[in-house]
Amino acid sequence: MTTGPFHTEAGRRAPAPLPPFPAENVRRVCVVAAHPDDETLGASGLIQRLHARGAEIRLIVATDGEAAFPGSSAVERRALGARRRVELLEALRCQGMDDVEPIWAGLPDSALIDHESELTDVIHEVATDSELCLAPWPGDPHPDHRVAGRAAFRAAPLGAHRWSYPIWLWHMMAPEDPVVPWARAAEVRLDDTSAAVKAKAIQVFQSQLEPGPRGEDPILTPEVLEHFAHDREILFREPRTASTPVSRFESLYREPDPWTMDSWYERRKRTVALAALPRERYDFAVEPACGTGALTMELAGRCDQVHAFDPVPAALSAARNRLAHLSTVELFAGSLPDDVRGPADLVVLSEILYYLSEADQTATLDRTVASLRPDGQVLAVHWRPQAPDAPHHGSEVHERLRAHPGLRSLVTHSETDFLVDVLARR
Repeated sequence: MTTGPFHTEAGRRAPAPLPPFPAENVRRVCVVAAHPDDETLGASGLIQRLHARGAEIRLIVATDGEAAFPGSSAVERRALGARRRVELLEALRCQGMDDVEPIWAGLPDSALIDHESELTDVIHEVATDSELCLAPWPGDPHPDHRVAGRAAFRAAPLGAHRWSYPIWLWHMMAPEDPVVPWARAAEVRLDDTSAAVKAKAIQVFQSQLEPGPRGEDPILTPEVLEHFAHDREILFREPRTASTPVSRFESLYREPDPWTMDSWYERRKRTVALAALPRERYDFAVEPACGTGALTMELAGRCDQVHAFDPVPAALSAARNRLAHLSTVELFAGSLPDDVRGPADLVVLSEILYYLSEADQTATLDRTVASLRPDGQVLAVHWRPQAPDAPHHGSEVHERLRAHPGLRSLVTHSETDFLVDVLARR
């Protein structure tokens, strides 16, 4: 962590309680730090835990942190950068991560803003198949942290969970500041052992705990360290903002059944969703994102005609094979929001809304309502947790559905893993 000209205030506590960090069952983790020690301060407990569970940790350090004391000479900066590299290696050893070899980007400290594209390229190459990307919070008061976060989440692969760790938030911002994304926050609880290991690793960074070469205050003062001594780490989920591209689903459908549609979970979810429909029969149903047609086939038993579409050729091909014997089902290539057609008695939105951007989701809901007959209904069913490649999570999209002015709620069913809502046009 490098402050340059920043001044800090005493550490401030985050709200409690927060939900637990959900993305711990991952095998490949890309960790990005703007300076040596950022990752230790912000996420040591989590990284320790992931490493102990067998995850491969790929650590990218954007700068050597050589500009921690802005008044230093060029010679002093080079010496400090070399020292901080050694400190980080020792800190990793303290945390039981001798096998983690940092990737040193070697970009200029306190000037990452001029090298964001270079850092993005480095991260993109390293993070190719990562399942989790950890990086500084893009809203952090330190500009290097903001750049490192932006670069990391721009470069993270589509299938990776994206989480940020704040550093200077605790000392330079108030908890009630509206830019702090508490709605996306989660916590990692540290047991006594991992907290002690983290504390020991932080003490390795003596270059940050000592006064500067001209007597400057240490970077890591007792006030700064106060927050990082707590028994929890706070992280923010960093969702994507664009709709998940069709190419992502095309890659998933290279497997014959990427969603294991014949599993008990999927079969039961379909049964519960269809049981929630108040009517025994519907004349005309529309099903966007029908995939391989597992739900489409069951809808056909309740509807006189089903109009289903999907943008992925492999999915449509599988659906046609599954539904070839049903003359009441029409399948075609189409996507949201443009291809919702009416007038419909029923529109089924299954496992699709959270993949849409804010604009596409709004357009989809508006087009859905407009496509319904006066007594038409919407059936929505979504997985509740956050899909790593989706801008939204299931609870969020169902709340939005229930709040739509053109719809009124008929049935709501909530479970740990999924949500079902049936709504009627007003």
